[in-house]
This record gives sequence, structure tokens and C-alpha cells, in this order.
Amino acid sequence: MSYPFATRVQRITSSAVRDLLKVTQAGDVISFAGGLPDESLFPVQELEMAYQKVFRSGGKYLQYGPTEGDTDLRMLISERMQEKGISSHVENILVTTGSQQAIDLLAKVFLSAGDTILVENPSYLAALQAFRLYETDIIAVESDADGMIPEALEEKIIAHSPKFIYVVPTFSNPEGKVWSRERREALLRLAEKHNVLIVEDDPYSELRFAEEEPVPLAAMDTEGKRVIYTSTFSKTVAPGFRIGWLAGPKEVIRLGALSKQSTDLHTSSVDQRALYYFLKDFPVQDHVDRLRAVYERRMQAMQACLARSGPHLFEWAEPKGGMFLWVAINRPIDTSELLKAAVDEGVAFVPGASFFTGTPQTNTLRLNYTHSSQQRIEEGMGRLMAAIDKVLASKVRE
Repeated sequence: MSYPFATRVQRITSSAVRDLLKVTQAGDVISFAGGLPDESLFPVQELEMAYQKVFRSGGKYLQYGPTEGDTDLRMLISERMQEKGISSHVENILVTTGSQQAIDLLAKVFLSAGDTILVENPSYLAALQAFRLYETDIIAVESDADGMIPEALEEKIIAHSPKFIYVVPTFSNPEGKVWSRERREALLRLAEKHNVLIVEDDPYSELRFAEEEPVPLAAMDTEGKRVIYTSTFSKTVAPGFRIGWLAGPKEVIRLGALSKQSTDLHTSSVDQRALYYFLKDFPVQDHVDRLRAVYERRMQAMQACLARSGPHLFEWAEPKGGMFLWVAINRPIDTSELLKAAVDEGVAFVPGASFFTGTPQTNTLRLNYTHSSQQRIEEGMGRLMAAIDKVLASKVRE
């Protein structure tokens, strides 16, 4: 039977990361693919106590709740944002089922078929997937290690009149880079000049390796009207909560809430309340500090493996935080082809092509260093080097 699917779903492509997660669950495959925190570092006992507190409250939090989210949790989120310099009140915050839902809601609220948005290139692949579902034209802006190049950005704004500019300026996914203060200011100036919104996706800023935290774009938006901000607890508490949030002008939050009602009515009341008790009762910053220390050591271990494999084979920039190493292989190699050989060797990564709009750089790959112990990183990188050697050797024979 031929099913009459909507035209928009014909544009959907499967997420490379989700597909790889299925592969890596089978057998002894060391995965550097997903953006996974290490479950051995989850605060399990503290979360168990938080859930116990929820159920001791009777059935109240088993009931339907407000679409906007648990008010007490939103107040704590507001306080956390104020610590980052972002002035955002409870009425400006919408709790979402992970920050992925926040991205989807923004696409639903702002994008009609044929609309244009601007992104970095490469950019977060699941955001690209969400935007494509709404039949959006996604235009890449030329960038370097400091962020979008202002001249290129203004040229694209004038040429395409975008609905918004989507950026991950702090420990970006996939590159792990941090925009400079100058580039952040330039983005805000150009957005103000041309009356364009900015969507700041900020899931990783807590996982910084230096003491100084980069200033969020939302903190630099003094009037609170230009930048729409989204973040998540998936990287610092546990992704299974599926709790993120959207912060922005009241008009955006109102329409976001109405759109969310048609999707899931509200994010789990039980999980929201448990997260509230966890954040309120336990030293969360101590937990985050531990994550930073462990993840930095793992990042250094992965870098050391790359460095030992030859000074000219790989190029990468040392991340200052986040979860990923973005690597280019200085050989004529397609990392989508390399992935097949790597899985045969028992290791997985995400080919770089998945993160590009337009012509991809097929010699790139993204490696996650947060999920594996240092020992597993050493073992997995050895397997990756073996796969690279096999693919390069086969090309020589050709």
C-alpha cells in the first residue's frame, strides 16, 4: 500500500548518532559516537532520595501539571540563569522534554515552509534534522575558530532575510569551540541592525575546563528581546530525565507553551519535581566540578592518543570544555567509509558529513570523550588507528 505521507516527512533523514547507538549496543563496541555522559558518574543515590521525597508527597505530582512547567523548578532555573548574568523571570521560562524539544518548538513557532535560517557549518546535527522537518532552507555562514565571520554573516543576512540565526557559541557541537567575545558582540550588533532573532543553544557551558565561564549571548542581550536561550540538565545531571528549558520573551514562551500542548501537554511532573528536590537539597556544583575534572582528564587522554599516531595525520583544536573532539584526517579518506571498518574493529564515531549543510568535509569525524574511561579510550583509539591503517592501505592497493 502507498501511504499518503506529508511532504515534509519526505525530507527527514535518520540521525547518524541514533543509528550508531543501536550498533554500539551489540557486542564489544567502544563508542565515541553519542554525546553521552558517563552513567557511572550519575548521582544515583541523591536522585533516589529526591524521588522518594516526591512520592512521600502523596499523589500530587502524579497528576497533570502546567504546560509551562513546575513553578518551583522554573524559579530555580531562573536563579541559575541569573548566576550566568541572564535576566530571566519565571514567566520567561518554559520547561521542555529535553532541549531537543525546545529546538523543535522554536522551529514550529517560527518556521513556515520556505523560510530561511542561518547556522554555523558544521552545526548540531539534531537541530539540522529538526529544522529540515519544517521545510526550512538552512544556509551556512562561513566561520573560523572564533565564530561566525561578521562580514560573511551580514552578507547572508542581507541575501536571505533569515527568521533566526542558530548558534552553539560555547563548546559547540561538533567542533567544541568557543566564540570570542568580539564575535559574540558582532553577532548581536548585526542581529540588532537587521532585526533578526538569535537562538542560543547552550547545553555544554557547565562542562568547562577553565574557571572563567564565557559570557552567554543571552547575558549580553541587555533588553532580553533579541536572544532566545535553551539549555538542558542532560549533560550535568542525567539525560534520562529529558528535562531542558527554553527562555525568551513572553510572547515566544506563550506560543511555545501552546505548541507544546499539542505535543505532550507537559513534561513529566514526577521527573520535574524530583529534579527540583535534587537541585534544592544537594551540592550540585560539587557534582559538576567532579564531572569537569574527570572529563578533562579523558579529553587529554584522547588527545594524547591522536598525538602519538603521528604529527601530520590528524588536525584538531583542543576543546576548553564540552564533550567532543572534532578531528580532520589529513589523508584522502571518507570517514563514512572508515566507520564501517571501525565498527569491524570494535569502535564507533560519528562521521563529520552528518553535521554539514551543503558540501560536507568528508575527512572529518566527531569523537566523544566523556562516556568512556581512560583505559577504554586508549583501547578504542587503538582500534580506530587500526581501522584507519586498513582503509588507507586498501586505497594504496587500488
